[in-house]
Amino acid sequence: MFVADGVFYAELNEFFQRELAAEGYSGCEVRVTPARTEIIIRANHTQDILGVKGRRIRELTSLVQKRFNFPDGTVELYAEKVAARGLSAVSQCESLKFKLLQGLAVRRAAYSVVRYVMESGAKGCEVVVSGKLRAARAKAMKFSEGFMLHSGYPAQQFIDSAVRHVEMKQGVLGIKVKIMLDHDPTGRLGPKNPLPDVITIFDNDGKDEVSVDVPSSVSKVAAEPVAPAPDAAAAPTAAAPAEAF
Repeated sequence: MFVADGVFYAELNEFFQRELAAEGYSGCEVRVTPARTEIIIRANHTQDILGVKGRRIRELTSLVQKRFNFPDGTVELYAEKVAARGLSAVSQCESLKFKLLQGLAVRRAAYSVVRYVMESGAKGCEVVVSGKLRAARAKAMKFSEGFMLHSGYPAQQFIDSAVRHVEMKQGVLGIKVKIMLDHDPTGRLGPKNPLPDVITIFDNDGKDEVSVDVPSSVSKVAAEPVAPAPDAAAAPTAAAPAEAF
């Protein structure tokens, strides 16, 4: 069952990538209820997905229903606008793909994406373009800025990544975009939980502080123990010598 769900999502995602690339497709979410299956499409241009009087989204619904053998009226498609386009790795990957297809230089296109992502409030960004960029020999170029995690559980929470392939005249180029999101208590623009190594110091307005008027010092050297003086009454007295006449 889990394998079937994964295959369904992978094929659905690939279909939307090819069909809605110009509309800024940024991923989808499948919600299964007892009555019907809801598919939420995230994109930058939701009006183009809906079409004139909802014609385009009805066509997409019909295609999905026939391909996956859904009964009539049991599948619904919705279009949702991406909250922050600059913090979506899929959106920036598609943007970089279209810039390269239009003939823009690789360095200029990659730096424009990195700058836009950092201006949108990301903590870090990394763009990797690999393939036959200029010469006949393939190579990889990496463009990065800011702070980026690469391992551990926080990397799974804070890193949004996407990979795309661009079919150029000289060959296929590979594009990978990684965005390090910032902590957001609301959960809209980033994870709710902060990074585990962040230390927050709270100010208590000086309630626990003691005011010092004059300087003072405390000796840290331990005093040596002093031996007690002998008691005069308890000490034995020597006999006085006899006086000679």
